[in-house]
Amino acid sequence: MKTLLFTHASGLDHEMGPGHPEQPDRLRAIERGLEAERFQSLIRLSAPRAPLDALLRVHPQGYLSALEQAQPREGYAALDSDTVMCPKTIEAIWRAAGGAVAAVDEVMTGAADTAFVAARPPGHHAGARNPMGFCFVNNVAVAARHAQAVHGAERVAILDFDVHHGNGTQDIFWSDDSVMFCSTHQAPFYPGTGGYNETGAHDTIVNAPLLAGSTGDAFQEALVDRILPRLRDFSPDLILVSAGFDAHERDPLGGLRLTERDFAEATKRLMDVADKKCRGRIVSLLEGGYDLEGLSRSVSAHIQALMGA
Repeated sequence: MKTLLFTHASGLDHEMGPGHPEQPDRLRAIERGLEAERFQSLIRLSAPRAPLDALLRVHPQGYLSALEQAQPREGYAALDSDTVMCPKTIEAIWRAAGGAVAAVDEVMTGAADTAFVAARPPGHHAGARNPMGFCFVNNVAVAARHAQAVHGAERVAILDFDVHHGNGTQDIFWSDDSVMFCSTHQAPFYPGTGGYNETGAHDTIVNAPLLAGSTGDAFQEALVDRILPRLRDFSPDLILVSAGFDAHERDPLGGLRLTERDFAEATKRLMDVADKKCRGRIVSLLEGGYDLEGLSRSVSAHIQALMGA
């Protein structure tokens, strides 16, 4: 397997204030985990800036302009109670989305089999016209639309296993029968969406909420019984992953009890579907994960599985 890692130093410059859980040290923890010898064959690339046309397929120009105008020259600017900009935030936003676009290019053209984008800020809470929950631009939505517009993907599937439901992604694709959005997440929990009855206008939304305290057994059962059969039936041309690792048992923001082994097993199950349905094409994007040790171990396990090891 040829696996790519996209990242950029701008992700270390984006700060949301002292004590904020979505911190630059998240990327440093991931990098430390990837120093192990087993990752020597991982190809590491710099995430480019996202082209404007890629962003505009999801977010209107007025919203993108408003983000640029909101960035402070010094200090911090809060866009909501927990989504904050600093003087370096815009560059990190554009690079996170750009990494998603570049990863899709590499995988859809066959230059790589799989890719992981280690970038921040995350994106799955961002709506087309609003930031939310640490997120500004919906990176996975940008990736899906780019795959369709540039590479002719007729159907794109998204699996989101963050502990928080990806409400922004769900909302963006609610009425689109060409994109399937599947999510495991803790419920009831922030942001309050993701019920079984939320199925979209074309039955292409598949939610599998998990109760607080659920372990890997419940997570794997949700994948095997509810989500993966729907993915197989959908027969996507590309699978995207909103890879949030805050469902790990160590995470301070979640209440699920997953381990890094659960993320590895889920990745292998997803790769089996990808091998049979879309030539093995998977692009995974970092979302949450706020315990640094749990994040490092989980990302390492996830990438090792993407590498076929």
